[in-house]
Amino acid sequence: MIDSTDYSASWEQSSDLFKAAISKENWESTIRNARAALGEVESRKLRSAQVTRTLPSAPTGEYIVFQFETRFGHKATAVETVTPSKEKDGSWRVSGYYIQ
Repeated sequence: MIDSTDYSASWEQSSDLFKAAISKENWESTIRNARAALGEVESRKLRSAQVTRTLPSAPTGEYIVFQFETRFGHKATAVETVTPSKEKDGSWRVSGYYIQ
């Protein structure tokens, strides 16, 4: 959803934890500016996937931390971290997204 610039849907489909941390409007503005500066994704390769129950500043739960080596149009080397968490209803939803 983020790659296709559907930032509103990316927030709507995120976890309750994510939604509690950032408003929809703030997320849309932040991610729009960040991704515009980086340019379009040219390539993405999975670097690692780690299952964990604890993360800094997050409640104990079920998480998978995915890290991707990503090449953007304006940044040749970046690491994207995507962290889904298991919701109370059993579904997995993104609770964190970071670009370094």
